[in-house]
Amino acid sequence: MINPTEIIPGVLFYSYVSTLRKEKVGFFEHNTLVLQVSGHFTLETSGQRISMKRGEMLLIRKNQLGEITKTPLPDEDYQTIVICLQEELLRKIALEEQIEIHQKYTGHPNILIPGNEFLQGYFQSIIPYVHNTEEKITTALGMLKVKEGVQLLLHVMPSLREFLFDFSEPFKIDIQAFMNSNFKYNISISQFAKLTGRSLATFKRDFAKAFSAPPERWLHQKRLEMAHYLISQRHQNPTEVYLEVGFENMSHFSTSFKKHFGYNASSV
Repeated sequence: MINPTEIIPGVLFYSYVSTLRKEKVGFFEHNTLVLQVSGHFTLETSGQRISMKRGEMLLIRKNQLGEITKTPLPDEDYQTIVICLQEELLRKIALEEQIEIHQKYTGHPNILIPGNEFLQGYFQSIIPYVHNTEEKITTALGMLKVKEGVQLLLHVMPSLREFLFDFSEPFKIDIQAFMNSNFKYNISISQFAKLTGRSLATFKRDFAKAFSAPPERWLHQKRLEMAHYLISQRHQNPTEVYLEVGFENMSHFSTSFKKHFGYNASSV
């Protein structure tokens, strides 16, 4: 059973999962604060693997690709509260507080927040919003709660100023290395472009030079080849593989696999 609730659209979420679930979250567009209410949470990115249990908090850096595993424990369900720290709001706070950052943040992209009475109390104050989702919480009120969370983060860890208020664009990075490591994430071409520090037009031009193919065609073929390897060499089930390699649904995967290889994935 999966029962996520969006309390304030695009800003405040509550997630409930009663069985093990692994999902490619894909693109984290905004900085994100997560409280683990119960169960076990694992985030895997290209450079980090971080786990949380009940009562722990994690700050996730914007402009990342990541995979989350949600695991209920024998004596407790899986529950999280997720707060999206949108850049527009962070820019307003930086203006109000006269915060200026003159260098790009280069620290860890995901940070476990030390246990703190203020932040624990803050999340407790959000519980009524979670338990009364039928009440229409105004966006203005919700934004006040998010702003309060940012201020408490800065109070607990002043060093997070650079993390939160770095509004610079990603550096231009090696497109071949990045795409070969992250092709399984089902995100848009424009999001891939942003993550490599390029405009969409520059990304497509650099991609064609690097791979001698347009990104859509290369991604499609790369995912099918990986699927074939996982099924034939790792003996994985096609119903598990299609999500693992970045297809949205089994029907599309099955049709594409047969068209590309000439036989069904189930017959490999």
